[in-house]
Amino acid sequence: MPGMASGVWTDDLRQRLDELLDEHRAMLHRSLDGLTEEEARRSLVPSRTTLLGLVKHVTYVEHVWFNQALTGRSLKELGAPSTPDRSFMLRTSDTIESIQAGYAAACATSRQLAAELALEDEVSGRGPRALWAIYTHMLRELAQHCGHADILREQILAARE
Repeated sequence: MPGMASGVWTDDLRQRLDELLDEHRAMLHRSLDGLTEEEARRSLVPSRTTLLGLVKHVTYVEHVWFNQALTGRSLKELGAPSTPDRSFMLRTSDTIESIQAGYAAACATSRQLAAELALEDEVSGRGPRALWAIYTHMLRELAQHCGHADILREQILAARE
């Protein structure tokens, strides 16, 4: 994991925030590794949340908080669902491979768009706010969903025994 593998944290805030985002992104991406398609789609809670749907949802979150917020493009233009609830819905064509590829692509776009800006720069695609505010919101969002993913994956793996 970036930043943690060497045990050295940087003093540069921007670099550290990028490292933290990428650590959480990697955890969510890997949460599907080694699962069957059925396991990834398994419903374990009363909501629409499945592990595959959760990774699909964080793809939506990347579209909203980096792409739309930085570019002002509509969700429709981005090919993203119209609401957070809809972002959990799985199509029959959704697979672990396709969801992971979509998530990786969304994260790469987020990195590219944010790289051109300073933390203090104001963006206005979802209302005016500084880039640092988007970073902190995304860290909260991804950390929360990493916890969800850990629990769901633990339940899925325990059911194998």
